[in-house]
Amino acid sequence: MNYSTPEEQGIRSDQILNYILKLEENRLSTHDIIIARHNHIIYEAYWEPFHKDFLHRMYSVSKCFVSLAVGFLVQEGKISLDDTMEQHFAKELANQPDKNMHNQTIRHMLMMATAKTPKKWLDEPHPDRVQQYFENDTSGSRPSGTLFQYDSGASFVLGALVERLTGKKLLDYLRDCFLDEIGFSKDAYLLSCPGGHSWADSGLLCTANDLLLVAQFVLNEGRWNGKQLLDSSYIKKATKKQIDNSILNTEEWDTHGYGYQFWRTHDNSYFFNGMGCQFAICVPDKDLIFIYNGDNQGRPGAEKLIIDNFFELIARTANSTPLPADEESLLRLVQFSSHLSLAHAIGGNTSLLTEKLQKKTFFLNDNPMKISKIRLKFSDTLGTLYYTNAQGEKELSFGFGENVYSRFPQDGYFDEIGGIPGGRRYRCGASGAWMDTHTLLIKVQIIDSYLGNLHIKLHFDGDRVGIQMVKKAEAFLTEYEGFAGGTAC
Repeated sequence: MNYSTPEEQGIRSDQILNYILKLEENRLSTHDIIIARHNHIIYEAYWEPFHKDFLHRMYSVSKCFVSLAVGFLVQEGKISLDDTMEQHFAKELANQPDKNMHNQTIRHMLMMATAKTPKKWLDEPHPDRVQQYFENDTSGSRPSGTLFQYDSGASFVLGALVERLTGKKLLDYLRDCFLDEIGFSKDAYLLSCPGGHSWADSGLLCTANDLLLVAQFVLNEGRWNGKQLLDSSYIKKATKKQIDNSILNTEEWDTHGYGYQFWRTHDNSYFFNGMGCQFAICVPDKDLIFIYNGDNQGRPGAEKLIIDNFFELIARTANSTPLPADEESLLRLVQFSSHLSLAHAIGGNTSLLTEKLQKKTFFLNDNPMKISKIRLKFSDTLGTLYYTNAQGEKELSFGFGENVYSRFPQDGYFDEIGGIPGGRRYRCGASGAWMDTHTLLIKVQIIDSYLGNLHIKLHFDGDRVGIQMVKKAEAFLTEYEGFAGGTAC
């Protein structure tokens, strides 16, 4: 994809800068942004330590890839969208008494209109996630195809169906169908689930530019360099409203309907949507694409802020013809974007307590984190938290006014296979800030094949300490939730 100035494609540089400032003022954890129009990239930025080649976890953006794979299977005549699960998973359904699950179709699963409330598979270990899905024994059922309920497991099962029918891993199949043709990264990959299938509903890791290329392919309705690779009629249906997804009848960013694994949003637009704010928004009426990746788990309203302001400041102000050059505004945008870095804790860099604290070890009462003792060390703009938990001695360094990058000191988190303990530690950025003289906040951001964040608040009162830990992450950091108290020796 070629590069261009914003003005050459009818968008003002100062409006893009206003948008970036809005995100920064709200202290969002942004990792990268790309804006493209008329097949030209007009803005591309990476917040340090992220970069152009970083393979970013896309979470449920992966579901849109599943939808495209299903479209190719339909095009090849291998399936019909009205095929039932009974036709493809009779063995797995053998002990399922609920006929609604037998009768739900591929179309229903694409629409998130399945028969039963899904279980949280990461909370209930099982050797085969496909079998686990069809064994769902929750009470309550409804005819599939009637009502929207987000069902991540249905997307996973559709990915497993693709692999069963093609004999290929999902991403390999898609590479053969179109990803290689459009220049998708060779290093991109999908995590796996118990049972051997790709983690098709959530496990994709690729670059921001990879996501842009796929979004452009979808916006092109399956065409690339003049070749129609995927039937345009399927993509039109996939990105069109197939089912209502708002029980409150609101006009929120995510309540404009749902297609085949694609969400609808403002101004006749649709988007790829992943947990933590992984977005690829396609605005057909403006020939405009917006890519955003970050980790804003635990930030209420972050999605609304990102999406609503994109439409208000950029999409709706886009001109149908080129604008006069504005070198001054473009220079300001370029200069500001060259100094972007991952958000860090905000507050004071020093406290009158630091010298006293360095001489103390705090022994904690029984607590959910199973942390028995802590101590702190400070030097210039760096701090280190030493603690002992159920795994043993731990050490976490953090910066004041900046992030310090290291490996988070907890072992046994998932790696290549979701739900299965792995053998490496996740990369993280950690920062600290004094909220007042007696209260220290440590902010940890996991920036690995899994994303998450942890906030540790410590309040010191003489020889006493109170600790609160709050985590926002899917199925990990669970050892870091709750309150603790203790006293210095």
